[in-house]
Amino acid sequence: MKTKQRSLVLSLLIVAAFSTPPLVFAQGKLEPPGAPAPMFRTLEEVQPRRPIGTNATPGTTNALFKITQPGSYYLTTNITGVAGKHGIFIAVGGVTLDLMGFELVGVSNALSGIAAGSFSISISNVVVRNGTVGNWGGFGIEAFNAENSQYQDLRITGNRGNGIRSGKASTLVNCSARRNTSNGIEVHASVVSGCTAQFNGNDGIQTVEGPNVIKDCSVSYNGGNGITASDACTVTGCGAARNTGSGIYVSQGCTVSACTVSGNADGIFANSSSSIYGCTAVNNDRDGIRVNGDCRVTDNTCVFNGSGGNGDGINVLGTQNRIENNHATDNRDAGIHVSQIENLIMRNSCSGNTTNYVIISGNKVGVIVAAPNSGAISGNTGGAGVGTTDPWANFAY
Repeated sequence: MKTKQRSLVLSLLIVAAFSTPPLVFAQGKLEPPGAPAPMFRTLEEVQPRRPIGTNATPGTTNALFKITQPGSYYLTTNITGVAGKHGIFIAVGGVTLDLMGFELVGVSNALSGIAAGSFSISISNVVVRNGTVGNWGGFGIEAFNAENSQYQDLRITGNRGNGIRSGKASTLVNCSARRNTSNGIEVHASVVSGCTAQFNGNDGIQTVEGPNVIKDCSVSYNGGNGITASDACTVTGCGAARNTGSGIYVSQGCTVSACTVSGNADGIFANSSSSIYGCTAVNNDRDGIRVNGDCRVTDNTCVFNGSGGNGDGINVLGTQNRIENNHATDNRDAGIHVSQIENLIMRNSCSGNTTNYVIISGNKVGVIVAAPNSGAISGNTGGAGVGTTDPWANFAY
């Protein structure tokens, strides 16, 4: 009997334990405080750039689209020019314009494809990249009054003015200027790197004021000089071929190094106070290298120049030049021709020219030695020497 009572009591206790209502705490109001807010970011928050169009960049009387606020902009389609207007006018600094691979296609009586700044508006810090600007009635890109700017990966073709004209302290990288009526590329105290300029009506690349750096560029078939460099410029690692003028023309105080020039009127023409070294001038119509006064011409190779009828490997037109350690062969006239006094000529080698050395009196010339021929050589000995032990001698052979 007691056992049954204990079982009944235990059963009641278990039921009571599981039947006790849980503690309930207040949860606050269940009504929302207001309308639901959007949970996604806007397009401008995802990609903080503005598309070129009538909303962000409405046009004016002289431009299809005008940028008036700093920021990043991009094209979403090609743009076709109309008479009397620029394609895009950038009126403020601090702008990046990405063409996104699209084209600004002009017409003959339009203005410039892209204009940055103007004679009354000077701006800075503009970037234009990645697209094509062609066939505009003015310049492809007119940015003379946009300083400290950058132009990259652009194709500038068939414009009636210059292909591109940049402002001071700018950088041009991997741009191509082709078949523009005037200069392909014109820069002012800037850097031009990895660019090409072909079939332009005037110079391929022209610098208006220095210092400028032009490196690793290719210029060919231009109606003027391949490269025209103003005072205090550096031209290095460039190739210039078949330009109507000089392959490379530099003014005062310039350096030209590691360049190759071929098939131009003159290969390299240095006006004065410049250095030319490590260059190759081949098959130019007149002279391979031509210099006025106070220049240093060292370690160059000049071959087959004068192909247009007359020409020297190196033609020295002024005084106080140093012509050293150059190699001139098979040129139509002289290997080295010096027509003025007070120049220093030493350690050069000439062969196969109509006349190896033509040097007037009044110059300082290391002894010219006709090196003797050696007999047959097979092994580790032999050779007749070069005919002198003078370290400053010039050689003819």
